Amino acid sequence: MDIEIKTIDKDRQEYIEIGCWRVDERVNEIVRFVKLKQGSVEAYKDEKRYRIPLADILYIEAVDDRCFIYLTDDCFESRKRLYEFESILPAEHYIRISKSVVVNLMKIVQIKPALNGRFLCHLVNGENVIVSRKYVPDLKARLSGDTK
Repeated sequence: MDIEIKTIDKDRQEYIEIGCWRVDERVNEIVRFVKLKQGSVEAYKDEKRYRIPLADILYIEAVDDRCFIYLTDDCFESRKRLYEFESILPAEHYIRISKSVVVNLMKIVQIKPALNGRFLCHLVNGENVIVSRKYVPDLKARLSGDTK
């Protein structure tokens, strides 16, 4: 197996590309290793504990003193609070967009204005999440590349 490393511009998203004849256990092992190195969080579903790779998270929502982690086609519960997630998630990929939601910027397909100064984020799985007026300036700054 050859390994090729290519440098890209700073403004582009880093990525890993795997060229293979077919996806087999060896390729799946490489993918699991890379996802593990990107970090993960502990979550629960049906009284079972899971490790959720950070890269798989679309958004995290706090509802009635409970936090839910949403993936493309699944949902898990976490024992962490939303502010705890903000402190452990990589700031370059995650941002708070309302009092109760932190979203993965890499999972946003489209952002468009909604009513009363709010914005609507359309995610890769077809779901929409609302950006509250208070958080719109932060989102705009992040998307334009401005950092605080």
